[in-house]
Amino acid sequence: MDIDLLTKKVLDGYKINKKEALFLYNQPLEKLCENANKIRVKFCSNIFDICTIINAKNGGCTEDCKFCAQSIHNNCKIDEYSLISEEEILKQAKINYNQGILRYSIVTSGRKLPDDEIDKMCKVIERIKKEVSISVCASLGLLNEDNLKKLKKAGLTRIHNNIETSKNNFPNICTTHTFEDKIKTIKLAKSLGLEVCSGGIIGLGENIEDRIDMAFTLRDLEIKSVPVNILNAIKGTPMENNKKLNQEEIVRIVAIYRFILPTSKIRLAGGRNLLLDNGELCFKSGANATISGNMLTTVGISVEDDMKMIKGLGYEVKLVDE
Repeated sequence: MDIDLLTKKVLDGYKINKKEALFLYNQPLEKLCENANKIRVKFCSNIFDICTIINAKNGGCTEDCKFCAQSIHNNCKIDEYSLISEEEILKQAKINYNQGILRYSIVTSGRKLPDDEIDKMCKVIERIKKEVSISVCASLGLLNEDNLKKLKKAGLTRIHNNIETSKNNFPNICTTHTFEDKIKTIKLAKSLGLEVCSGGIIGLGENIEDRIDMAFTLRDLEIKSVPVNILNAIKGTPMENNKKLNQEEIVRIVAIYRFILPTSKIRLAGGRNLLLDNGELCFKSGANATISGNMLTTVGISVEDDMKMIKGLGYEVKLVDE
């Protein structure tokens, strides 16, 4: 097997298999990144997708995700609060838009946003769509069909729902809902005409095959926005002592994801500030999207610094909906 030949096949439309992805894992990093970038240029050009999130409801989550500070099962000290006001969500949308952000995501804690809060969310989405020229996404849990239809009617364009890891590894990460629950929500949203953003976290204790299997699941689901989070081990969670990944491991998985998902936006997300270069090498190795600003319970990188880096790399910040 030869990496240059495999790259040429992908450029010609070939879909690599698991054996080939594992082969890539053992290739020289510089060569892997160079070829991944060729694939990114061919299928995605120099368009870069940058978004921000607002933590609209924090803590008190009944789910037992072992990486999360917001779970009531974990012993983390966070500023817990209920759904924030419509005015505050709208205000932050305007601030982000004025900074050049074209995609804004509203994120809430919990297994699923209650129906009365879904109605409140619909109201604020309608206001944002009227008052700000920004695309609105949301991460609101394991929603049902009625919830999703209401949100789409209000103007929501995309639902976010991470699968987190591979199907095999998922029971090691969470036991209060299943991998299949995630897949069901994703497929339902897609069937209703909503875009879906879904990815996961690396550094959860998974092995190399888990990382690759997750990417193949996302390919099977035809996900075009794929967040790659790096575990930020938070004190008080069962994963607080997980081994910190080195930069090479992170760049390598990003590059391989580009081979598996040649047309997707591979989005560096939470934990990017753990990288020495804030992700710059990843953006030269297949990644072409990011979440800017603060994350949910951790500090991120400023929009100003990100815009400077992205434009310096020759990218054009542009909204391209699936």
